[in-house]
Amino acid sequence: MKGYFETQFNLWHFEMDKFGEATPTVMLALLEETAAEHCLSIGYGLYDLIKQDIGWVLFSGAFKMERYPRYKEKIVIRTWLSSYSAIRGFRENLIFDEKGEIIGRAKGLWIFFNVKDRKPVPVFEEIKTRWDFINESALQTILPPKLNPLTRAGFNQEILVRSSDVDIYQHANNIRYLQWLIDSIPDETLEEHSLHFIEGKFISEINSGDTVIMLTDKEKSSQTFNHTIKLKGSDRICAVARTRWKTRTQVPFGQF
Repeated sequence: MKGYFETQFNLWHFEMDKFGEATPTVMLALLEETAAEHCLSIGYGLYDLIKQDIGWVLFSGAFKMERYPRYKEKIVIRTWLSSYSAIRGFRENLIFDEKGEIIGRAKGLWIFFNVKDRKPVPVFEEIKTRWDFINESALQTILPPKLNPLTRAGFNQEILVRSSDVDIYQHANNIRYLQWLIDSIPDETLEEHSLHFIEGKFISEINSGDTVIMLTDKEKSSQTFNHTIKLKGSDRICAVARTRWKTRTQVPFGQF
């Protein structure tokens, strides 16, 4: 299928939560791995680009899971580029189960940037040519989303950013942001609900040694939460997000 790229994954035990389902951070990691393999397939792998001080960074994104894959379940992730501008591209994703049914959708706005200067640069013309693009959306959502930062919240926690949180671009990886966000959700919600939808955008970088404040507040009469990550001791907002959670159908192993 011209323009599409697919990768198959076999879910492992260490990627499961106590309900025997892949975690949201695992799903985000698999989406990123699919994107990385798509880059590699055209001769512009991430480690080749970094030698030129060039990389892709996620500016905003969203994903929606109808259900999470189970232990040893084989899934296929299909990805493609739906549009380009000079410095950015929209990446679309569909997640299929073993029966070929769609169980997840994702969309991301990625920026091509210079790692040393920390500034966007034009996408290489050869990348555009080799990837092509398909004018088709996997997820109907607006990126970047219109989300207002929280100034006060019911949940407030300090997080020290460690070297293990940092990726090859020398900033905290977006998978870490998602884990911090999930850790801010009340236990009773996590026990009875799974992450159904998330949308968010990254505003400024977080580096090793930084201390950030995680703010989370629940909307009234719903399982929807708003989130803000800000740098401690300043007014700098690092990221904002909104999550929606739906009732679980699984119970923890050992509690059948």
